[in-house]
Amino acid sequence: MVNTQRQRGAVCGTQSMPAVSAIRWSTALAQAAQRHSQDMVDRNFFDHTGSDGSNAGQRISAAGYRWSSWGENIAAGQSSAESVVQAWMNSEGHCRNIMNARYVDMGLACVRANGGTGRLTWTQDFASP
Repeated sequence: MVNTQRQRGAVCGTQSMPAVSAIRWSTALAQAAQRHSQDMVDRNFFDHTGSDGSNAGQRISAAGYRWSSWGENIAAGQSSAESVVQAWMNSEGHCRNIMNARYVDMGLACVRANGGTGRLTWTQDFASP
């Protein structure tokens, strides 16, 4: 879905973003995203800063990815991948991350709260080596 959006181009807020290259899946970025979503669920918070004070770049490095640039989208409550991607595309900053041509790799994770019965918390990490 992210590559479909990148292929189409988008309007992010008032900025027209041209079509960009497909993004690759990164297991390391998915691990960083998983860590952050799990942290937010376990400690009942919603923020780009982790409970240990880490930012996404630090979490991405800890997962073994050597980056030159990074970005992060988070969301909570959307019940499907389709709905979270649409929510991100409707938000200027999140849309700009998805459409950023600098980012060549992506990882995504979602964690369900309350032992699998609560809302989903999503983290999408982007980076370039």
